[in-house]
Amino acid sequence: MDAFVIHGGQRLRGRVRIQGSKNAALPLMTVAILTDDEVVLHDVPRLTDVDNLASLLNTLGCRVRQGEGNGPDHGQTLHLRVEDPTADTAEYDIVRRMRATFNVLGPMLARRGKAVVSMPGGCNIGDRPVDLHLRGLRALGARIELDGGYIHATVPESGRLRGARVFLGGSMGPTVTGTANVMSAATLAEGTTILESAACEPEIVDLADLLNRMGARIGGAGTPRLTIEGVESLHGAEHAVIADRIEAGTYIMAAAVTNGDVVIDNCPVDALTAALDRLVEIGIEITPVESPLDRSGAVATGPASGMGQSVRVASRRRLNPITVTTQPHPGFPTDLQAQIMVLLAVADGNSIITEKIFPDRFLHVAELLRMGASLVRNGSSVLISGVRELIGAPVMASDLRASAGLVLAGLGARGVTTINRVYHLDRGYEKMEVNLQNLGARIERVKRPAV
Repeated sequence: MDAFVIHGGQRLRGRVRIQGSKNAALPLMTVAILTDDEVVLHDVPRLTDVDNLASLLNTLGCRVRQGEGNGPDHGQTLHLRVEDPTADTAEYDIVRRMRATFNVLGPMLARRGKAVVSMPGGCNIGDRPVDLHLRGLRALGARIELDGGYIHATVPESGRLRGARVFLGGSMGPTVTGTANVMSAATLAEGTTILESAACEPEIVDLADLLNRMGARIGGAGTPRLTIEGVESLHGAEHAVIADRIEAGTYIMAAAVTNGDVVIDNCPVDALTAALDRLVEIGIEITPVESPLDRSGAVATGPASGMGQSVRVASRRRLNPITVTTQPHPGFPTDLQAQIMVLLAVADGNSIITEKIFPDRFLHVAELLRMGASLVRNGSSVLISGVRELIGAPVMASDLRASAGLVLAGLGARGVTTINRVYHLDRGYEKMEVNLQNLGARIERVKRPAV
């Protein structure tokens, strides 16, 4: 099992490019099921989650062909085309690996009239977000049953889903994957669908952009109300995945925690407003710089204005304490909560982080305590008393974003930090240790016995 060994205390310097968004790429891949034509996706990150979803799509009759993109730093290009439209079962062995595979449900149901999809990760219907997916599809007329751990969904006797008004709000806010599932299904429904309390995340906007390129009629993406005019069929399209806002935020904070000086290319500034507000308040300087030149000599840009800028990150030696509350977009993202906790652990004073999305998402707290952080959890909040420095220690990665937080802690700590089970990181960060090495970090991937 792989581990990271980090010799902390090195200031990060140099330039790093943000890859295409994992959270955008996965639902983009699933909508290839909605058409018989080829769908081409550019700047797809090379991640285990992408590979797992590609494996599932292949079993569902949608061939995924992987190719090089515009260069080694620009992700891969995926060519997706349905070759067997009769496959209708997403097996447990693949779906259990990650929750995003559940997003094949809506496209399969709408296009093939039937879908059998394993419940992801053994969760129960009713008190988990998957219930919102099913509630939305039922509102479109789908018949849904649970049998043997599998969701069995079929369209009405008319052969098509029916447009409807659907409310997608949940106890923790709108559902992002549920919005993607129901929106994708509604594109081929008969009539108009209105999704109320829809997720506003940039990844939903990116999905709507691709679907509209394929011939869908979706309005309001990025707002709480989506309007989808159903169409008879969709066609193929070509699309570039937006930059990963969580990877960008992680590298910004990596530069800050090491008192570094780093230029971040392809940074989706427009998708990070809340995070950048908090980071500037802490004392991090984030300024725009000229973008690099591509091979043709033109200035390289992102797929949309403000979603692919180049910024320079530097920080003051004294970091200010702040309060942070995670919220649905455009609020502070829960996926950056662990990373900003590391920054505040070495800030000058007391800070508070309140987790409103996943109130129990604090597995990294115990590991940061091992490194000398002063943290006290009280329900869904953590009180952070800044210390002069963190101390390297052996720690255990528990999930994707907590693992990223521990890497940041190791980069800024005095001494050696060993992070076990970094396979979590490979789900969301492409060659993270290589990027950090290129910025001057002393980090290496090593093989360790399973623990």
